[in-house]
Amino acid sequence: MDLTLEELYNSQYDSEDDDSDWEPSALSNHNVVEISKWFCLNCTMVNTGGAFHCDVCGEHRESGILKRGFLASPFCKAESLADNDSVAANELRDPHLQSIASHNPTAIGFDERMLLHEEVIMKSHPHPERPDRLRAIAASFSAAGIFPGRCAPIPAREITREELLMVHSLENIEAVELTSQMLSRMQYETDDWHRTYFTPDTYANQYSAHSARLAAGLCFDLAAAIYSGSAKNGFALVRPPGHHAGVKHAMGFCLHNNAALAASAAQIAGAKKVLIIDWDVHHGNGTQEIFEKNKSVLYISLHRHEGGKFYPGTGSAYEIGSMGAEGYCVNIPWSRGGVGDNDYVFAFQQVVLPIASEFDPDFTIISAGFDAARGDPLGCCDVTPNGYAQMAYMCSALSGGKLLVILEGGYNLRSISSSATAVIKVLLGEIAKYDMEQINPTKAGLRTVLEVLKVQSNYWPSVKSRFLKLQSEWGQHALLKKKRKRKRRVKVPAWWKWGRRTLLYRLWCRKHL
Repeated sequence: MDLTLEELYNSQYDSEDDDSDWEPSALSNHNVVEISKWFCLNCTMVNTGGAFHCDVCGEHRESGILKRGFLASPFCKAESLADNDSVAANELRDPHLQSIASHNPTAIGFDERMLLHEEVIMKSHPHPERPDRLRAIAASFSAAGIFPGRCAPIPAREITREELLMVHSLENIEAVELTSQMLSRMQYETDDWHRTYFTPDTYANQYSAHSARLAAGLCFDLAAAIYSGSAKNGFALVRPPGHHAGVKHAMGFCLHNNAALAASAAQIAGAKKVLIIDWDVHHGNGTQEIFEKNKSVLYISLHRHEGGKFYPGTGSAYEIGSMGAEGYCVNIPWSRGGVGDNDYVFAFQQVVLPIASEFDPDFTIISAGFDAARGDPLGCCDVTPNGYAQMAYMCSALSGGKLLVILEGGYNLRSISSSATAVIKVLLGEIAKYDMEQINPTKAGLRTVLEVLKVQSNYWPSVKSRFLKLQSEWGQHALLKKKRKRKRRVKVPAWWKWGRRTLLYRLWCRKHL
């Protein structure tokens, strides 16, 4: 049975012991010790006792991450900006980049009303997709002097029903709209479950429909502004995320598909071909479903898959599109967790960029989930801010620089805020500082890339020659299996074996006969 994101998240709290026969009432009151618990602001993991730092991520329980973003010290209580934080912030304020931004601005899509979308019925722990995600990134941008400052905001508006119908069915639109009728906490506690949760991990309150339409509207307008030349590029700092939302259904924390709607907006503005690169740690099953029969949109996803065991279970290398659009879905499914910078950048070099260049898009969208980042409680991978910056930099030359980055997942506040800041600095013109000569993939990563190249070589000529070259250079290494050491058996003479058995037989006979 497939687990939801919430079930995966909750699994760490499940006890392996069977306590069904344990009755607290049988204990005397003076023996009961109440242990206090608190949830980490940064990663939401549960902690017990009076400790001041999270056992999982080390963040101070009163961290200033919502005031200063990742520039705030993780070790100290939030009071004032520390000296080292001031230095870091000043280093990020580059007057040269300021002048570049003022002449050809990077646009930002953000509206505080999206913070009103939150889980009302608190369960055993805070929901990972929470308003603090946007607060932490916005605080990082502000502390670094990026926004407000070096980027141009665009006005927020709700997307219209007509625009939503370009991507979604009435079933999706009306189901999301229905949640706006939830007016009080009492209704959440007494009304039908399906009106507050689309799936066990996808919640809604009375503000969720409004927030989802604002997020979609911002992405829609950003795409149009970038393609028309009103903005150089853009970053959509939005929630709820979107890439799991399909034609009919909301799921996986997602209500409306922001990236798909942005692609539609770009095409309305004149783009013939749109590229969507999805580096969220989870496969964007909704985006793939929407465009799997469409040759004008190329969807490339890098995600944990593990043979379908990782949420949502879709996205194998053999899911390639259908109905004449074969090859226009490219899935790079990692076979394990812990995947880091080298595997991701290697996949960009060998798969993403060659196919994207052959496709030659007019507009590029990045579904930028930061849950493959180091320290994320759901993704459990190891991509650093520098790795994200390098991937964004490699995308920046596509489609003449017409690039829109849309926030998807990411649930460690320090990881998403530092990674998002690294990406937006690339949009502002900074060159990523990554040692491209030291790209050595792991054996598992190399096998995945070779598998994808083999599948996609049937549809992209540039990939076939690359696959043959990589196979000749790396194939032996990829297929090499680790030899298991066999235990060495001590050889003994035959007479010893027979002699020992004869002796044991005689001893047995003496005892029993």
